[in-house]
Amino acid sequence: MAEHLFLATPSTFSFRHTVYSHGWSELRPFELDDENWLLTYVFQGRGRTRPVTALIQESKGGLEIEVSGARFDKEKLLGNVRHILRLDDPLEDFYGLTDGDARLRWVSTSNAGRLLRSPTVFEDMVKTLCTTNCSWSLTKNMVTNLVATLGEKGAGGARAFPSPKALASVDEKFFRDEIRAGYRSPYFVEMSEAVASGALDVESWMTTDLPSAELKKEIKKVKGFGEYAADNLLKLLGRYDGLALDSWLRSQFYKKHNREKACPDKKIERHYNKFGKWKGLAIWCDMTERWFDEKLLN
Repeated sequence: MAEHLFLATPSTFSFRHTVYSHGWSELRPFELDDENWLLTYVFQGRGRTRPVTALIQESKGGLEIEVSGARFDKEKLLGNVRHILRLDDPLEDFYGLTDGDARLRWVSTSNAGRLLRSPTVFEDMVKTLCTTNCSWSLTKNMVTNLVATLGEKGAGGARAFPSPKALASVDEKFFRDEIRAGYRSPYFVEMSEAVASGALDVESWMTTDLPSAELKKEIKKVKGFGEYAADNLLKLLGRYDGLALDSWLRSQFYKKHNREKACPDKKIERHYNKFGKWKGLAIWCDMTERWFDEKLLN
């Protein structure tokens, strides 16, 4: 039997801009119905409890969450929803900066700027690694395969994202043959084993007092995490000091700001330096503005 919960949201929150902020909403165990604006996520169970499926949609003054499956911890689930939708992110300083830029004034008026993320740092790490040096379709295939083969089943057969222990239970050959992870396969093995054993505490990165530059060094110690991947993970941790430049982001900048001509990364950096510690979020909003056209949001 489904249970219905309500979660109040801040006045500066846009459900649609958040769930459509980047591609995570297309990666299992997320599922987005953008006709009815319904976001589904299968949350991992705790202890002996099985995964539960949450259907999240806008409601007057907040969000309505329909939860089905096994018994669940209400406060924990509401906390997870707050986390994935970034409801507690303070964006006032960022909005103050974008309001001073003619091209980015739409960000605050649209209540944009929150980037959808996973309930755990580990899941965001795995998904980030799946985005490196490949097409978006391959990223989706790898994540789908991970969830389908290693994710725990909940009621109705829906699967949660696999735990570090589940990923650590298989070998490099499995990642190559079943997940189609290619060169990432040994990285998945090493990272999952380190997290599952407690040798690597990635969840602590969410609350660490380390400066961003130092935290980035820690992230880059994990095999597979170079400049782009580390900066991308930092964004999901709420730190936007880096641009997380990849081929797509560069190409969009060339089209929008450089007459479709390639330019050095330093020119891109100079363009966003005025946003200081928010420059990584500024470039992302700038390059994804076209996603939020009138047809999409109405």
